[in-house]
Amino acid sequence: MAIVDSYHHQRHKSASDTKLFTLCPFWQSGGQTSSSSSSSTQKLHGYGFKSNPKTVSSVARSLLPPRRRLRLDPANKLYFPYEPGKQVKSAIRLKNSSRSHVAFKFQTTAPKSCFMRPPGGILAPGESLIATVFRFVEQPEKNEKQLDQKTKVKFKIMSLKVNAGIEYAPELFDEQKDQVTVERILRVVFLNAEHPSPALEKVNRQLAEAEAALEVRKKPPADSDPPRDVGEGLVIDEWKERREKYLARQQVEAVDSV
Repeated sequence: MAIVDSYHHQRHKSASDTKLFTLCPFWQSGGQTSSSSSSSTQKLHGYGFKSNPKTVSSVARSLLPPRRRLRLDPANKLYFPYEPGKQVKSAIRLKNSSRSHVAFKFQTTAPKSCFMRPPGGILAPGESLIATVFRFVEQPEKNEKQLDQKTKVKFKIMSLKVNAGIEYAPELFDEQKDQVTVERILRVVFLNAEHPSPALEKVNRQLAEAEAALEVRKKPPADSDPPRDVGEGLVIDEWKERREKYLARQQVEAVDSV
């Protein structure tokens, strides 16, 4: 009887092992024939284990950080002199470090108190420009040191690869959202305007260079007709007027709420 039980036990174990390997063919040893290995591979493919090099590479690319198209100076901050109640300026250099034409665009979390010139444009490979950023500095509240305050205002610079010869339009970034890269989110840092510092000297130097480049663009060549659009400076005046109306409206609301 013991021999019969042992036989049935061994037979049951063998059947269980066979069933286990049948359910999990990828656990089998490598000593199979090529035909059985091929059959197992086909079964794996049928259960969704088929490898797709294109799919794997696309997933890997999606996990990688986006490649930068612009080189910024300063890299991640905008330095403003601290002058409460006044419009102050900062500057940042953008350089196209790619091999393609690149469109760029500024965005800010405070469009009512900030303005960028230019707000966007297209740079050829290797081309650079200095953008000027204007900001109205609010008066500090009671017992508040503005220089020590962490400002919530931020600026975002986005880029988009474009074809040579295309004209810039802000709608490009809406039409090709999937191809847009966020280059940097810049944090605002206030500088003491009464104490010279390397950062303040650099801002003033870049601002002077930006103003000189603007004058060159405005000046028409000697042998050409006057430009039809000379209103780039007027945009700032219009923005100032909107800003003054906005502040006046806020003061009226503040008085009404008292």
